Amino acid sequence: MSDLPLRQQDELRSPPARKGLARESFLLLNESETLQVKNEAEFLDMLDCHTVDSIKVLSIFGNTGDGKSHTLNHCLFGGKELFPTSPLQDSCTVGIWAAYEPKLRLIVLDTEGLLGATANLNQRMRLLLKVLAVSDVVVYRTRAERLHNDMFQFLGNASSAYLRYFTPELRAVSNRCGLEVPLSSLGPAVVVFQETTRTNVLGSESDSPGQADILLQKRFHDLGLTTEAFNSVQYVGVQTIIPPTDYSGLHAAIQYQVKNTTTRSPRHPSIVFSALKALSERFCGEIPDERLNLYSFFPDEYFTCSCVCLSCGVRCKNGMNHLKDHIPHVADGLCQYTHQFNNKVLICKKCYEGGREMIVIPKTSAASDNPWIGLAKYAWSGYVLECSNCGIIYRSRQYWMGNQDPESSVVRSEVRHVWPGNETFSINHQNAGRRVLDGVNFVIQSVTEYSSGPSKAVTAWLTDQVAPPYWKPNADILVCKGCRKRFAPSERKHHCRSCGEGFCQDCSSKTMPVPERGWGSVSVRVCNACYQQGPRISKESKVEPTGLIARKVTEVAQSTLDFVSTAVEYPLGFVKEVARPDYWVPDNEIVKCHNCSIPFTPMMSKHHCRSCGQGVCDHCSTKRRPVPSRGWDHPVRICDECCS
Repeated sequence: MSDLPLRQQDELRSPPARKGLARESFLLLNESETLQVKNEAEFLDMLDCHTVDSIKVLSIFGNTGDGKSHTLNHCLFGGKELFPTSPLQDSCTVGIWAAYEPKLRLIVLDTEGLLGATANLNQRMRLLLKVLAVSDVVVYRTRAERLHNDMFQFLGNASSAYLRYFTPELRAVSNRCGLEVPLSSLGPAVVVFQETTRTNVLGSESDSPGQADILLQKRFHDLGLTTEAFNSVQYVGVQTIIPPTDYSGLHAAIQYQVKNTTTRSPRHPSIVFSALKALSERFCGEIPDERLNLYSFFPDEYFTCSCVCLSCGVRCKNGMNHLKDHIPHVADGLCQYTHQFNNKVLICKKCYEGGREMIVIPKTSAASDNPWIGLAKYAWSGYVLECSNCGIIYRSRQYWMGNQDPESSVVRSEVRHVWPGNETFSINHQNAGRRVLDGVNFVIQSVTEYSSGPSKAVTAWLTDQVAPPYWKPNADILVCKGCRKRFAPSERKHHCRSCGEGFCQDCSSKTMPVPERGWGSVSVRVCNACYQQGPRISKESKVEPTGLIARKVTEVAQSTLDFVSTAVEYPLGFVKEVARPDYWVPDNEIVKCHNCSIPFTPMMSKHHCRSCGQGVCDHCSTKRRPVPSRGWDHPVRICDECCS
């Protein structure tokens, strides 16, 4: 065997150097999958191919140390070391390097070797598939006596991943860029280049042309792998007993694939850059090692969203960075309910059966109720379910007995996945306590600071709830039935227990038993006219029995007192912290106003904007308006920035 170094021996057999060869290669993508070229113009400038209208892309893959860079230099560039090589143990190719071969009009991409020592193994594997996706010709270089299974596994997994993830994305790039030649019609042509020393190359025992390619496909089939994504898979073998290596067979195969335009047509270099940039932006980000499939070169984790459901731990099945296209997270299978996230939603059953999904939220009051009446209704009838399409569909205490569970009557429940950064459940449910507290504070402040008018409104509403059917509603009573005097806003209206009309104090000061109305033998308030007529005799009572009315009055009084007293018994700071929605900044973290930056003093009140959740001073939060996106149906405090 010759004593000449391998490189010098190869130079003896390499094609002579040609004029017009490209400048030195440059780093196109680093090991972190980051493009090192800023824009299309710089890409063309680095390749020195401004005047070229159409090109193809060739990339080379293989294990580290198998001489990929050396092969490119001697097969395509006449032995000139455009891609650096090194006799050291360390890999001389990190990331993806590019150069332009002008005779064949090829953008040549040199890749980092497989099985090499790297801190970013996952990123490197995903990076290799991005390169394969933009390539027209792929050379898999192996220097082994026999073809190893890892080569077949790599190419088979690459084919499956290409079809599953890159074909839709490349098609989308073609549509966005208005390309006449679709990027996703077929994958690249693969050339397996094997160099042996003591072993015959594949198919050498047969005189039939193409026998090596058939044997290659049989190995894929025996391993349960497919090459469906590739345009073709071709075998080129060379036995190097005495160096240098003969690259003429590989060069001929490459030349044939470059000139073959039946399935892969040449395209402008800018299209290559656009496709590579789109793939880099789509498939990027860290890959969690603990969730990887160790039996695949290209597991799903390389190309799918890395978010997992906080409740059940299932991974999102959409592609990476899908939120940029306003596509929400989605996962297969059912989720599990956890109290921490309260991830059960209620869907209006009537709308669902009609083909629409309307989520309803347990609230203290309907959107049409003012805070006073809403609070009183909550104390009396419990929480409400209101559909934006059907209106109020359920009250938890609508009847005194026999109330059905909403899930068995008007809604269907569904447990949803909880994704990081998704505030759906906190918006819908976790500020319910704060809404109740706001209502209580509104009641207390109005009574103590302004007037007794609101409390009169609540009293009137509660009276209507427990009133017998023959009583005239308070809202309809504008003047006294006796003297015709108009009622003042703060003046109390009295009902005659006999006729049910509304009177002032002077016109309803008399009392007498009204048994015919169900009041028994106890003297009750009546108007002057009914008092003069005296008690009426009736055999049947057409009204509710005395016990039911008494029960109603007792129930509403007790529930109202319990509701208000429970909120005001505890220290205000404790109640506020418990009821604080998740998106609100905690009080102890608020040191200055978010809008005007004035530091808070112990004498200043810290207010939360119901829209953004930041802490603001009183001067910067004077506006009020509903914030439906956060679950506030009534006008609530918002800061000046959110208002503008």
